[in-house]
Amino acid sequence: MVLALAASGFALPACAAPEPGAAECRPGPARTEILDGVGLRGEIRLASGARVVLDSLRWPDAPEIAVSARAWLEARRGDSLVLIPRGGQPDRWGRERADIQVADTDIDLAGGLIAAGLAVADADERDSLCRPALRGVEEAARAKRLGLWHDFPFQAADGPALRAQEGRFVVVEGRIRHVGERSARTYLDFAARGADGLTVTVSKRTWRTMRTRGLSAASLEGRRVRVRGILEVWRGPTLEANADAVEILSEPDRREAGPTGERELRR
Repeated sequence: MVLALAASGFALPACAAPEPGAAECRPGPARTEILDGVGLRGEIRLASGARVVLDSLRWPDAPEIAVSARAWLEARRGDSLVLIPRGGQPDRWGRERADIQVADTDIDLAGGLIAAGLAVADADERDSLCRPALRGVEEAARAKRLGLWHDFPFQAADGPALRAQEGRFVVVEGRIRHVGERSARTYLDFAARGADGLTVTVSKRTWRTMRTRGLSAASLEGRRVRVRGILEVWRGPTLEANADAVEILSEPDRREAGPTGERELRR
């Protein structure tokens, strides 16, 4: 399956029409480059000497999935690319974040990896997910349990399974039992007090952003959500989420009558 996808690519025209967003998502001018090689964690080396990483994508932690993801990109070595940088500033290692398509095709590199289950859509260290349309591509891979979705998502109430993932990026689903608002942080608890389950921490700034989208302690308690981030273990499994890392999951037997901002978060 991975080899077939490597040969055919995946069409996702969103690269040709970048979505608007905050300054960190602002697209720069498009340019043409040649793919010269791929680093161990998905760093794309260009013939010009520049180095880029795909925006709105999280490289897989699992070694066997990472090998397949790298092979998927390596199959395009020597191809002409259309590159659209995001945010203007390189990261701490001097790399640009960018949307990339194979020139004269609709093959989108981030979309192809996510469609094959070889990566997930994620804002990474940024506050905003610049290409939310990639979540729809991810949904199809998740439904087919492709690639890393054979293990993801973990269940928020399964403490032992989560503890085994300490230090790794995870996708977790569960129902929020309690929301605790504090002066510096807000805590989303997925397990009863004393039980072994996930707690998601939200910074004051992120909580403010979520509230502008219509979310609150009252609207989140009792809801099923999907969250993603680096799993840490303190008293129990925990991860810190940005605003775009928390997705409200629809439930057929529950009326969806929340404010517009909440519906947008579910996209």
